[in-house]
Amino acid sequence: MFFPDPAQAPAERLAPQGFRALFRHWLLIAIRRRGVVPLELENVRHTVILTPARPPRPHLRSRRNSRRVAAVRAERRAGVVSVLCRWAGVACCAVDAGERIQELADQVVALRDAYYRGSPKVADAEYDGVEDELRGLIEANPELAPDPNPLEQVGSPVVLHAPVRHSRPMLSLEKATKSEQVVAFFDRFPGQSVVVMPKLDGLSLAVVYEDGRLARAVTRGDGTTGDDVTPLVRALTGGIPERLDAPGRVEVRGEVVMLRSTFAAYNAAHPDKPLINPRNAAAGTLRAKDPATVAERRLQFLAFDLHTDPDSAESDLDGALRTLGFTAADMRHCDGAEAAQEVISEIERRRNDLDYDLDGAVLRLADRDAYAAAGTRSSSPRGALAFKFAAEEKTTVLSDVVWDVGKTGKIAPVAWLEPVFVGGTTVTRATLANQEVIRARGIRIGDTVLVRRAGDVIPFVAGVLDAAKRTGAETEIVPPATCPSCAQPLTEQGNSRELFCTNVSCPAQTVRRLIHWASRAAADIDAVGGVWIERLAEAGILEHPSDFYRLDRERLLEFDRIGEVSATRMIDSIDASRGVGLRRALIGLAIPMASDGTAARLCRAGFGSLEEVADAGEEALVAVEDIGPKVAASLIEHLTRLRPELERLRERGVSLDVREEDLPPVVAAGAPLAGKTVVVTGAISDPRSGEKVPRPTFQRLCEKAGATIASSVSASTDLLVTGADVGASKLTKAEKHGVEVVDQGEIWQQLIDANVV
Repeated sequence: MFFPDPAQAPAERLAPQGFRALFRHWLLIAIRRRGVVPLELENVRHTVILTPARPPRPHLRSRRNSRRVAAVRAERRAGVVSVLCRWAGVACCAVDAGERIQELADQVVALRDAYYRGSPKVADAEYDGVEDELRGLIEANPELAPDPNPLEQVGSPVVLHAPVRHSRPMLSLEKATKSEQVVAFFDRFPGQSVVVMPKLDGLSLAVVYEDGRLARAVTRGDGTTGDDVTPLVRALTGGIPERLDAPGRVEVRGEVVMLRSTFAAYNAAHPDKPLINPRNAAAGTLRAKDPATVAERRLQFLAFDLHTDPDSAESDLDGALRTLGFTAADMRHCDGAEAAQEVISEIERRRNDLDYDLDGAVLRLADRDAYAAAGTRSSSPRGALAFKFAAEEKTTVLSDVVWDVGKTGKIAPVAWLEPVFVGGTTVTRATLANQEVIRARGIRIGDTVLVRRAGDVIPFVAGVLDAAKRTGAETEIVPPATCPSCAQPLTEQGNSRELFCTNVSCPAQTVRRLIHWASRAAADIDAVGGVWIERLAEAGILEHPSDFYRLDRERLLEFDRIGEVSATRMIDSIDASRGVGLRRALIGLAIPMASDGTAARLCRAGFGSLEEVADAGEEALVAVEDIGPKVAASLIEHLTRLRPELERLRERGVSLDVREEDLPPVVAAGAPLAGKTVVVTGAISDPRSGEKVPRPTFQRLCEKAGATIASSVSASTDLLVTGADVGASKLTKAEKHGVEVVDQGEIWQQLIDANVV
């Protein structure tokens, strides 16, 4: 160890106490140069870790002798340095470097896990210090590197949601709805055993192991490339072992779901911001940018596919997955179509008793080699089939009808029902559409009614089970004459005799308009939920959309159950919404008769700002495609009334100008849909994430691919693109006019191939 020339030091530093301080300083520098970081301990200024001396070169001594010599030298060095450290006031303890490295490695794993569960145990700087010390020790002693080394593991915080290309495409499945299609599937593979399992309604995931260790977990994404969500999966998902007793590379694919019991428990604990449904909850959890926001959620992985290299697993899929320690989704072996259909029917009967959501059944070749040999089509494997269930219908009692005030003043009847589990959730309310629907279906309070729900469609009352069984206690549903919120007289509009409150100051309308402004389709203030908007409105803080942009943290902290973190998230979310732009601002203002399509067409017609739309005359607005006199008159009337609000929004830094994304789309080169007129129907979902996609967003992507979008099917329509839960009317029209019907999956693939997405 080198010490500076004492003659170069000030005279006072040569005193014993000064020399001790000088020695302490250089001792710590020398220790740090060895890759060892002194630790701060309670009541002890520094602790020095003494790493063992490196063994002499093997050609000078035998390995056994060199270890003995190294040990002796280390012991002597420890004794000498210990004496010097005590003299210098530096606390010293001899700790084996290997033990310290393993201790730090375990600490990194534990701290990282706690971070991704949303309950970090230390500040970021302290965590970085632990990683730095571990890194320094490993650099100084590479032969003592831990296995596994957490510093090298895929899935550290810096790679969360990084794109990862799948080793094999994750394809969608061919769909079936009739028993004849099940028979045809078995006919394609004579003599082959087939497993039938529930078609889980969650998020597809590929879990990859290398030499027995979990390497990464990747979402399905677009089928070719997904997002690396390894840290979130490790922290929040059950059913995925950290290690496997299998050589080489093992890839297990399956579905991540939020169990119904977990979903119910979470919503009971978070009544102020409940999850919508288990499927969206699972997808949202693994897409979370901030792990703290999803820390209390727990997911479950259920496996349905396996690929090994080298192939060391048994050929039967179910047996191979269970041998490796994975939970599969109740696979049942069937040797014929009749047996498979019985299992499908049983799954459908039991769907409400299971702890996970499902929307059908999957048939797949049981033998892994046969499945691989069957090959694939352009977008689906040949060896599997998805049998989709029909919309679910249940009976319950209509307890009451309340009349709900919407954001545009429309008064809609809402059925209050005795709780019934249908379509994957417990339903207590359902829509009754309007008073003409009530009259046509002969529905009364007290009736036993049929409630129908499929997928994400809002539950609705389909009709009365049996009017002949009425007891006489049932009562007529009488529409109100005045608004339930402001007591102003109501007006009837349209052939359906829909009721409207025309009082723009109606309290219920005010709250609904504020909630609508904050919605995803408009300003997208996702951190401020409807419950808080209602509370802020009741407190007189929110009345107009511009009032969001006057909020600050201090004002929010005055409310119970809003802490520092929540207040900061709310304000950050509000600030991020200031760039809302013309199209989404017009949607957010909830102008009667002005739809999302109206807002999009105004942007493409050359209007540069919301003020320009307000200043345009009726003639200029009617000149825009698909905008008629009634819509134009409504725009002029309400934008004139809202002129002071537009000025307040501008003053508070909110953009009302057209955004580049809302201008006419630039058609991609080699546009796959060029020259085609396309109608889109059903619920659209992004295959890369499983999340629901607003129909206007999907339509714009189709336009970038060269399509002309139409709202209804006619003889001039080229394609009807179908999503989930398609109604019968458009399909009937398509068949009548000879229009080609294509699944959204095919269009998504074309959009991806053309680099539109």
